[in-house]
Amino acid sequence: MKKLGLLLCAASFSLGAQTFPDRNLSLVVPFPPGGPSDALARQVAQRAGARLGQTMVVENVAGAAGGIGTARVARARADGYTLAFGTIGTHVANVALYKALQYDPAKDFEPVAMLGGAPLVLIAHPSLPVANFAEFVDYARRHTAKLQYGSAGAGSISHLGCLVLMSELKTDIQHIPYKGVAPAMTDLIGGQVHFMCDQTTTALPQAKGGKLKLLAALVSSRVPVIPDTPTAAEAGFPGVNVRSWNGVFAPRGTPAEVVKRLHGAFAEALADPELRRAMEPLGVELASAAGSAPEMLRRQLARDLETLVPVIRSKQGYLD
Repeated sequence: MKKLGLLLCAASFSLGAQTFPDRNLSLVVPFPPGGPSDALARQVAQRAGARLGQTMVVENVAGAAGGIGTARVARARADGYTLAFGTIGTHVANVALYKALQYDPAKDFEPVAMLGGAPLVLIAHPSLPVANFAEFVDYARRHTAKLQYGSAGAGSISHLGCLVLMSELKTDIQHIPYKGVAPAMTDLIGGQVHFMCDQTTTALPQAKGGKLKLLAALVSSRVPVIPDTPTAAEAGFPGVNVRSWNGVFAPRGTPAEVVKRLHGAFAEALADPELRRAMEPLGVELASAAGSAPEMLRRQLARDLETLVPVIRSKQGYLD
């Protein structure tokens, strides 16, 4: 009887995978509406849902640097209907920042698709008396106690980027966390903080509009949409190489057939020329079909957990 029960269970999973999906899906974005992650999630969810023949509803479940929404998906039924929009913040930085994290990024999820990401850049208020990255480094080292940098919040990619930068510069500058990138950017433009390490998606419009100074690309090679902006590596800091990434995760135990079906829909969505045209001016680097594979997301996560978590812990204590 036990063997028969196992066979029936396996058969039901197989049948469910064949008919998947037969109702709406939920993509949990663990941040408030309106940010760059939310914008990308909505664009991709709409297209992936259409390819699956169902509506993919974006749910914003914010709090604890993305930890609340991410934990909710980790505890969800492993049937493919509840997915997490994961980032380098939710799946890497939070490991270093929260001792009581309610999920294990490597063990509690099945990678579904790497969506892509964006490089980070260093932007500063125009009043900061520096014209390039080399001058910024010198000024930051001489005026450490007077400077402040803003971020979208503790554990955000903008926080992580500056932690890596401070580690390489061997200095500690006061961090001012905000509740989202919009208020942080507003205060930077207003001169309440001196600089930020932010994604091109939100930084470039402000820099191109003349409201902020673009000092460096915080990645290993120059960014195509800003080819004249040197990298921190060119100034002698090769360890400054930070780019955001976004991926889709399902709860651990989701059937492989379901993961495969989901990945196919997201890969097709990423290939949409209209989506690529919309994201390119913002510096968003969408994954290719091969680059979106679940294994690519798994490898990126493992690499960042190994290399970035120690850096964060060396510069920032636990937040809980």
